[in-house]
Amino acid sequence: MNYKIIYSKRRTLALQISRELEVIVRAPKGASTDRIEKFVRLHEGWINEHLEMQKSRLERYPEPSEAELLELERRAWELLPERASYFSALMGVKASHISINRARSRFGSCSDKGRINFSCRLMRYPIEAIDYVVVHELAHLRHLNHSREFWAFVESFLPDYKQRKRLLK
Repeated sequence: MNYKIIYSKRRTLALQISRELEVIVRAPKGASTDRIEKFVRLHEGWINEHLEMQKSRLERYPEPSEAELLELERRAWELLPERASYFSALMGVKASHISINRARSRFGSCSDKGRINFSCRLMRYPIEAIDYVVVHELAHLRHLNHSREFWAFVESFLPDYKQRKRLLK
């Protein structure tokens, strides 16, 4: 099996499947080739499963053209601030700023200054998934982590958040 190794100051080995269907092994700087090879063999089932999932995702959501991205951005500006405002009122939180970008790897992010970013690519998914991302990012205004308290807060507004989250996979 072909894979790319990225060495860094980490302590553990980790696997990643890129958008381009490349298997990436993240490894500590001193990790031996033997250790990495055993790790890859041990996780071959996981790798194959996630390669298939990524292939399926690429078939369902191919890279949009520039015109399609512009349309996604327009729709995002129409919908996302309104959904954020609606859930902000319910949740008792308020973002300092909302922006829309073209991020490929994240549907949303929240800074410690209360700035929330949404990817326009989110507009390709059902409203249930969109609302999940909105609530998830707004919940970070209360909990800047993914602790039990964070997930309990999300669940108090979206009891079915796990099913909604699966729609993004």
